[in-house]
This record gives sequence, structure tokens and C-alpha cells, in this order.
Amino acid sequence: MVYNHGKEERKWKHWKESEEKTMRQLGVDDEVIELLRIEDRVAFNSDRRFYEKLQEVGIYLDEIAESEQQTEIKTVEDFLDSIEDDRLYQVLLTTDRLNLQIVFMKIQGYATKEIAKTVHLTPNAIYGRMDTLRKKLKDFKQ
Repeated sequence: MVYNHGKEERKWKHWKESEEKTMRQLGVDDEVIELLRIEDRVAFNSDRRFYEKLQEVGIYLDEIAESEQQTEIKTVEDFLDSIEDDRLYQVLLTTDRLNLQIVFMKIQGYATKEIAKTVHLTPNAIYGRMDTLRKKLKDFKQ
């Protein structure tokens, strides 16, 4: 979200005028009102600097993300192609194609029940296949 200094300034002034009007009606001394205005202005400026820096960081990150060519992983083949570790790649190549499909769907955020319906297995079978792959990968770590 973009920080709009002019808009925030207007909102702050409106709030401050309303607050000062209320304080005057309650009989607060003008010196106290002025001290509060100064302190609130310091806080507003501090917040403004923070949000402007935050915006600069966001723009920088957006530029970095745009400059990086990121390929969207849509298939199991794309998933395998995205793996940079040769040993892991070799382990996954020796894995059953159905297991790779299950892993790919898990990475995409599918629930186990959804995966089970898609690949025509029971949820327990999905868990079993995931456990088998986990054991393979555990050996890979060593």
C-alpha cells in the first residue's frame, strides 16, 4: 500500500483540530494544548518517516522480484527441473511417479483428502507414500 503524505497530513490536521476543539470546551489551557500539538506532530513525523522508508523497501523488493526470472511450477516436470541439488534430483528421479504427483500437490497446498480424491487413493495410502518418501529423504540427508 502506498503512503500518501498529503492525505495523511489532512487526516492528522482534521483529527488535531477536533481534539483541540474538545479540549478547549473542557477548559484545557492553551499552553497545554500547544505542547500536545508539538508532541503529536513529532510522533506524526516519526510515523511518516517510517512509512516512507517502508514504502521504499517495498518498491525495492518489487523491483528485485521483477528482475528475477521466476518460472511458475505447473507440472511435476517443472518441479523436478526446479531442483538444483543433483543428489536430491537423483533421489526424486528414482521415486514412483505417483509419489512425485502427491509431493507436488502437497507443495501446492492441497489437503491430503483432496490429493486422495485426485489420485484415487485413500488418505491413509497418501500418508503411507509420504512416509516412504520421507524415509528415502532421511537417508539422503546422511
